Amino acid sequence: MFELTVAKDGSGNYTTIQEALNAVEYRESAVIYIKEGIYREKLFSDKKDLTLIGEGNVFITYSDSGREILDNNLKRGTFRSYSAFFSGEKIKLENLTIHNGAGSGHDVGQAIALYLDVDDAKLSNVRLIGNQDTLFLSPLPEEEREKRGFYGPRCFSERKRKHSVFENCTISGSVDFIFGGGDAIFRNCTIVSTDDGFVTAPSGKKDWDGFLFEKCEFISLMNKKENVYLMRPWRDEGKAKFVKCTFGPHINRKGFIPWPNREDKAHLSTFEVKDCIFN
Repeated sequence: MFELTVAKDGSGNYTTIQEALNAVEYRESAVIYIKEGIYREKLFSDKKDLTLIGEGNVFITYSDSGREILDNNLKRGTFRSYSAFFSGEKIKLENLTIHNGAGSGHDVGQAIALYLDVDDAKLSNVRLIGNQDTLFLSPLPEEEREKRGFYGPRCFSERKRKHSVFENCTISGSVDFIFGGGDAIFRNCTIVSTDDGFVTAPSGKKDWDGFLFEKCEFISLMNKKENVYLMRPWRDEGKAKFVKCTFGPHINRKGFIPWPNREDKAHLSTFEVKDCIFN
């Protein structure tokens, strides 16, 4: 097992996380320990078997957004707005914060904090902070609904099934802030709504598992009632299930709302709330 340490003060092998990632060969299993600090980096990683462990308060932040116009006069787009992109076969993330500081979705559009494109991912004690589209769970849907809508990493790749487990994590955002086609279990997590919106926008296939929330707490920074829906399916067969969760008063008791202009396809999606408490 290959081990590296990142420390901003120069006491480790590298002073930036991306330098450490670049030092790891794809086939090499590696553990990267990250010392406390604020790391203003846009991370890109494609490794077979990678573990990142934060020591102390590790805060990774960047501020790209989907509506930003680049030098070629085209928008950056949702899937190039990430603060951190991880691909590969296995990943573990522990004791980290990943943040997209672009701002409100009303102002800047989509702004991904974490783009997760790993076959088998395990995250514990990780905070993901953003607004619109905070966490994307690969794969992308099969087809775009707007030209260049998927442009970015893996946009031409085969749509392979992925699986993630989140334990004791905190995820904050506003509109569709947990979205994508991957299967994911969220266990004992805190889900924070920062504005009116929708918690999940799943796009997986009917015979996949979709999103499962177990014993999670849904809270809000707003003093509003029923202004947030639990799910709207980004693609028609999207699935989300909520078991033994606790919902704050901001969660609309209907829970589900169709995607705009797809109301006639709502019956194709799967939405379930079981043994949950609405406060």
